[in-house]
Amino acid sequence: MNEQQIALEHAMILFEQGYRLQRNGELGDAIRLYQRSIKIFPTAEAYTFLGWAYSMLNRYEEAIELCEKAIEVDPDYGNPYNDIGSYLIEQQRFEEAIPWLEKAADAPRYEARHFPYINLGRAYEGLYDYMAAL
Repeated sequence: MNEQQIALEHAMILFEQGYRLQRNGELGDAIRLYQRSIKIFPTAEAYTFLGWAYSMLNRYEEAIELCEKAIEVDPDYGNPYNDIGSYLIEQQRFEEAIPWLEKAADAPRYEARHFPYINLGRAYEGLYDYMAAL
């Protein structure tokens, strides 16, 4: 195993520990682990989930910036596109959310493909375009 592979493996262990803590509501500790993971080896997942933790603290602009960094690392990863759209919806910036959600729906690497469609419905509902929401 080379140094880069070892760093990635260590970073992913920290990311997974952070995710477990976040699921248990321990946001502060989760944030610290995500940040350590990123310092060791930046991944789209760590940036995205760090953004998600910030969004849970209503720190949407920081969350969006982190998702943009995730996209820079891996433009095929769908989660950060959906998350940006979701954060924009939370701020009632419905029109801005739509292109991000469409990109999420088309992303090559995205397992939860139903989320951008749910969020697109929320965005269109926020714009009172109920037919598009349906």
